[in-house]
Amino acid sequence: MSKTIIISNRLPVQLEIHNKEIKSTPSIGGLATGMKSVHSGSNDLWIGWSGLTAENIPTELEKDIDAALKEHGCSKVNLTESEVDGFYFGFSNRTIWPLFHYFLEYAEFELTNWEIYKAVNQKFADEIISKADDDDIIWVHDYQLMLVPQMVKNKKPDISIGFFLHIPFPSYEIFRTLPWREEILLGLLGSDLIGFHTYDYERHFLSSVRRLLRLEVSFNEIHIDNRIVKVDSFPMGIDYKKFSEAGKANSLNTIENQSDFQQRLNAHKESTKNAKLILSIDRLDYSKGIAKRLKAFEYFLNKHPKYKEKVRLIILAVPSRSNVPQYQLLKKEIDELVGRINGEFSTVNWTPIWYFYRSMPFENLIDLYTSCDIAWLTPIRDGMNLVAKEYIATRTDKSGVLILSEMAGSANEMNESLLINPNNFEQTSEALCKAINMPLEEQQERNDILQKRLERYNVEKWANDFINSLKNQKEAGNIYVSRKLSTKLLDSVQNNYTNAKKRLLFIDYDGTLAAFKNDPQKAKPDQELYTLLDEISSQPNTHMYLISGRDKETFTKWFLHKKYNMIVEHGVWISKAGEEFRMLENVKRDWMEKIYPVLESFVDRTPGSFIEEKNYSMAWHYRKTDPDFGQKRATELNTVLTSLIANDDLSVLNGNKVVEIKSSNVNKGRAAMRVFNDDTYDFVFAIGDDWTDEFMFQELPETAITIKVGLQKTAAKYYVDGTKEVRKLLNHFIN
Repeated sequence: MSKTIIISNRLPVQLEIHNKEIKSTPSIGGLATGMKSVHSGSNDLWIGWSGLTAENIPTELEKDIDAALKEHGCSKVNLTESEVDGFYFGFSNRTIWPLFHYFLEYAEFELTNWEIYKAVNQKFADEIISKADDDDIIWVHDYQLMLVPQMVKNKKPDISIGFFLHIPFPSYEIFRTLPWREEILLGLLGSDLIGFHTYDYERHFLSSVRRLLRLEVSFNEIHIDNRIVKVDSFPMGIDYKKFSEAGKANSLNTIENQSDFQQRLNAHKESTKNAKLILSIDRLDYSKGIAKRLKAFEYFLNKHPKYKEKVRLIILAVPSRSNVPQYQLLKKEIDELVGRINGEFSTVNWTPIWYFYRSMPFENLIDLYTSCDIAWLTPIRDGMNLVAKEYIATRTDKSGVLILSEMAGSANEMNESLLINPNNFEQTSEALCKAINMPLEEQQERNDILQKRLERYNVEKWANDFINSLKNQKEAGNIYVSRKLSTKLLDSVQNNYTNAKKRLLFIDYDGTLAAFKNDPQKAKPDQELYTLLDEISSQPNTHMYLISGRDKETFTKWFLHKKYNMIVEHGVWISKAGEEFRMLENVKRDWMEKIYPVLESFVDRTPGSFIEEKNYSMAWHYRKTDPDFGQKRATELNTVLTSLIANDDLSVLNGNKVVEIKSSNVNKGRAAMRVFNDDTYDFVFAIGDDWTDEFMFQELPETAITIKVGLQKTAAKYYVDGTKEVRKLLNHFIN
């Protein structure tokens, strides 16, 4: 029976060792809650670090810890102190975290930490491989484990793997500064589905894949190693019911049942009628913009002195990574800012800021959420920010105003809040004024919409949506092709080839026999290929044709002396058994004078592109250009050409990073059929990688063996992985 395996840096279980006894307590965090719906089967498993280093685990308690974790459906990865230091505190939090949050000045690029990061990711992958079966579903979480998907896929290519990034993915210009950028991308692309909180993060990732790896990206699908990796956005929700019910319970509490903290909040509110409590809750992290928020509050008080003694800012800063120098400096800055602002504005009866540097129990968080009139959450960069959603969920009377940074991932689904740029103090000040004076009716109208949305798309819905999408991706694995040419199918093809009385083979060149090069002239044949083609073409009763969009001059230089049959320029020219090329189709070239200046203008405006002028066709190549820019220009060129050649009996072909213009009555399918009709064949074979080869696959008879190179939408019956597989396949025809 298949199982779901969740993988995260930390397990959803807290372990403590007291007097050689193990105490295990389930975590109550958002991820642990969300996974309940997909990690509920008795067979399901959660793999992660226990929080205890190898040095802290007595040997005699190793089995007891494993047993305690097993009760919670968990399995641990053992890490040493040095591994935790290099992998977690080092590369994860001193390289990836600041870089992905756009704090490039804080990012450290230490080779030692990178090597430890790789080694620890391999540890996680090895644990998965030892526990997983091919029909299991693997879900890897977050930036600490970005290499794991590919490491697992290398050993278990058929297993279904999903990955979700819980922090932002930065723009290409930021991501490209990472020395190990290609390795990170390839690690993630071991997944079948990659999830992000927002479309912006998804878009940044796809842009980096296109520009750095030069892979084909179609909408939100990436073609790699003859697999399709889907990329999508899944905005993470909260346990809405938990926070909503906690808010209701809080409102029904009698004075005797209220916490001491709640009673102090009540006393403050009663002492100053109509005063507003403003809440700010964050981990102490530079990405949260706490220092900037304090300066904005100071700006607000100076600009609007009438609100002195009418508002109070409650800041809860939860300690985080206190051993990292940047965090120590940040705490010092915040401490000094709070002291200075309180010193400047305080009166006998009023202190503008209440500052708490600690974590709070869940009960006291609810006290804050339900008591504060305004939640002010303005991170400089944040993957999601669930606090904003928690605050809205607890407002059972639908009162309260949320001021939210547009840089938070949650801003995309919380447009009813007051969205601001946290760097704009003037805008922030006006938003505070608007929040303070917002009528209750407007507050309730905004929050009613927000609450319905948050209740509908809660954390369980988020988790189930991701898993269902991953399952669908697995089921749709071969939607673009008929069948992979398996060993069994290949044996059947080889048997038919051997027993045939007369054979006809059409073999494309670029992308089929030879890999693509930035400079097409460098894709010339090697000796191994000559030997292979010699042996096939010399077999009795075998007519082998190289069929290509290449110009006849190039193929004359490369192959004429070999006396192969050749069809070039998509079917304009044909050469049989070493004879000079002759025209297979009557075509004109008077149109080329009109088209050339158009292509030339696109070359001038698109660095890296160039024109290839053939005898009866013209091609604009953009393989060397920036992928995004090249694709944009190709779309633009198609539009221009379509209107320009409307009445000229010309066609525009979009190949692999090339736009080609040729006569409409010329294509590989038409040329192949002219050869096919000249004789009688009982074995017909065609193989190619490009869109132009589809004409062959469509035109040749149903009995033909048609093969696409690469996993793409095709009319071919079968597919193979790449040029290496093509040569292996053709070798079966001579053995």
